[in-house]
Amino acid sequence: MNEKKLMNRAADNIRILAASMVEKANSGHPGGAMGGADFVNVLFSEFLVYDPENPRWEGRDRFFLDPGHMSPMLYSTLALTGKFTMEELAQFRQWGSPTPGHPEVDIMRGIENTSGPLGQGHTFAVGAAIAAKFLKARLGHVMDQTIYAYISDGGIQEEISQGAGRLAGHLGLDNLIMFYDSNDIQLSTATDAVTSEDVAKKYEAWHWKVITIDGNDPDAIRTALTEAKAVTGQPTLIIGKTIMGKGARKADDSSYERNCATHGAPLGGDAYINTIKNLGGDPTNPFQIFPEVKELYAKRAEELKKIVAEKYAAKAEWTKANPELAAKLELWFSGKAPKVNWNVIEQKAGDATRSASAKVLGILATEVENMIVSSADLSNSDKTDGFLKKTHAFTKDDFTGAFLQAGVSELTMACCCLGMALHGGVIAACATFFVFSDYMKPAIRMAALMELPVKFIWTHDAFRVGEDGPTHEPVEQEAQIRLMEKLKNHKGHNSMLVLRPADAEETTVAWKLAMENTSTPTALIFSRQNIANLPAGNDYSQAAKGAYIVAGSDENPDVILVASGSEVSTLEAGAELLRKDGIKIRIVSAPSEGLFRSQSKEYQNNIIPTGAKVFGLTAGLPVNLEGLVGANGKVFGLESFGFSAPYKVLDEKLGFTAQNVYNQVKEMLA
Repeated sequence: MNEKKLMNRAADNIRILAASMVEKANSGHPGGAMGGADFVNVLFSEFLVYDPENPRWEGRDRFFLDPGHMSPMLYSTLALTGKFTMEELAQFRQWGSPTPGHPEVDIMRGIENTSGPLGQGHTFAVGAAIAAKFLKARLGHVMDQTIYAYISDGGIQEEISQGAGRLAGHLGLDNLIMFYDSNDIQLSTATDAVTSEDVAKKYEAWHWKVITIDGNDPDAIRTALTEAKAVTGQPTLIIGKTIMGKGARKADDSSYERNCATHGAPLGGDAYINTIKNLGGDPTNPFQIFPEVKELYAKRAEELKKIVAEKYAAKAEWTKANPELAAKLELWFSGKAPKVNWNVIEQKAGDATRSASAKVLGILATEVENMIVSSADLSNSDKTDGFLKKTHAFTKDDFTGAFLQAGVSELTMACCCLGMALHGGVIAACATFFVFSDYMKPAIRMAALMELPVKFIWTHDAFRVGEDGPTHEPVEQEAQIRLMEKLKNHKGHNSMLVLRPADAEETTVAWKLAMENTSTPTALIFSRQNIANLPAGNDYSQAAKGAYIVAGSDENPDVILVASGSEVSTLEAGAELLRKDGIKIRIVSAPSEGLFRSQSKEYQNNIIPTGAKVFGLTAGLPVNLEGLVGANGKVFGLESFGFSAPYKVLDEKLGFTAQNVYNQVKEMLA
């Protein structure tokens, strides 16, 4: 146990560094970072178990920061551990700096997650805790780590906190400890202007252990963390009553604590100078680590060496006794695509692509041991029950299954899957109706930004949901998601892979592409209704190129017909009518424009030649195909929300028929 005086000094060191980072950048959030310094200092100097020499060690504890605006607190603490230099802290928020305004995942630097959108970070932690439970059930004590999360008043207010709190409590995630930085101050008001709820009682109702402490007292923090580590059968929330801008002084040297002004702006001028002096720092040279603090963290580094050595020795014994499990651990954490016998999958001709997906999922459930699938209360309708039938859902005391029943909480579910991917060792997939991807968009964006290979399964892909009506019929959703293929990640790659297969057989290929995609998220968009198979002899492997010529197409076509999903079969039916008029037709199935645009210019031009007459059919907005059809082509799509009626009636009313394809093409060629 370290002396309180030393712990306070270390926390003040973090406060000085955090305030100085914001001051030098003339941008950022000092107040929260200053208030939370005591907790992170105790956590990193006494509790968090990690390997300083091997940051990717799979058995490490993990710390998930929810309020990304408190990045100066995290960077400063990690600087004490040797992960950042003073020069790097001084480059806060600058071009090319490793200290951006909000943290971006960097395992080698000790940053477990990208954070910024409040509420998501602690939900990632819930997902990581689920992944750890799942892996422990299969691998044993080598996965006996603790997941720590840090949340703020803002994160508690975000609606996603209900989903995360409910799910973590329901599953009894006793490997999850969350610190709630309760300083009663937010960006524009005090919290009492917007909320009067009893947070402790709320989490207790969700079956969390709740401990309330002085969040600026290192002794109280230590006691609470020790108690939390001993809790079984439920997650723990430590409510730390902290002081926003702890130690801050105004220009007149009066207290600047508990002031909204410190939340999102530099302290400024004399206020900054007085604050640094008050905290025992040098305003002329603020970027330094005090000798006694350096010694504190050097001591912790030596302690960690011993702790980690014991963990590695235990792992070595375990490996000797369990060589097969050890091989699995290594493979699962490698991030490599799993080996799947795709040839054993036999699809039913004319099946709905959601049902075809179920066939694939049934195989994945038996062949991919580290895969977790989740559904937002729709498993029997989005057909993830194809996976569930081969395993069972998680319960509070049983993580031997591989299915997460998330309940009606699409965003929570998605963020949990991101957390699983961040933890490592598992392949995560989640499902709901395509129209409800709207609820998931913030998580989809974060998955793309963090380059996480989560599989998003969306069924009921168009107006053919039918009688459920416009609230359940996706129209604009495909356009929204396909934009992610046009957006590059920081590695210069398409930020997402989006696949909408044309029939049951193409669904198998789509799933193969999804499982082999280990570097970005994948969207799989499936139909509710049955779809006629493409012509016999079709080379479905060509779907891996994003767009390809469907079997039975004519040489030297007069017109090229392009679509994805069920509309390809509608084009085939229309082509029959057009051919009776002597018109030569090429049909192109384009499950992914992003993949197609990644092929050579030669290939692209062979499939859709420049200057060719091209007609596109989409059950979404015309913009879905405008990039493929080109300026001289024509796209027939929806121009309004859907309607409530049987889907075959909607096909007729909305023009998704062979006859209308014939009419549209003839008009275009006239």
